[in-house]
Amino acid sequence: MGSTAVAAAILAARQPTAERWLMVWFAEAALACFIGTVALIRKAAATGVPLDAGPSRRFALGFAPPMLAGAALTALLYQHGLIEALPGAWLLLYGTAVVTGGAASVRIVPLMGAGFMALGLLALFSPASWGDWYLGAGFGGLQIVFGFVIARRHGG
Repeated sequence: MGSTAVAAAILAARQPTAERWLMVWFAEAALACFIGTVALIRKAAATGVPLDAGPSRRFALGFAPPMLAGAALTALLYQHGLIEALPGAWLLLYGTAVVTGGAASVRIVPLMGAGFMALGLLALFSPASWGDWYLGAGFGGLQIVFGFVIARRHGG
């Protein structure tokens, strides 16, 4: 997921309109969801843990509310012409989702969420032109670095 986010950040930064910028990030979100779902199914099959059991269920229950809040705020911010606030809102709420969902996981997962939240706060109070850099650093860089550490230390 991290590498596709880096590519999306580069592509989004080159879009001539806010609508095309948003479409790049929506496409990236759909692709990331697909990649994440496939990875989750593969890990569940490899470990023999059902997707609707224990840790997976608790992760989903903690992860979903902030993600739904992010979807609602995306629509509201877009409707009011506040697209420049989206990178910060997305990073902050995704970080919140990872912290709350990750509370049922290994200790490093909530730490990754805190990193997203920090980037989100910085993005909210930085020039709007830095938004794609923050999104690339979070959804790209943090996912790659933490994904590597989690894979090495915890098997994926």
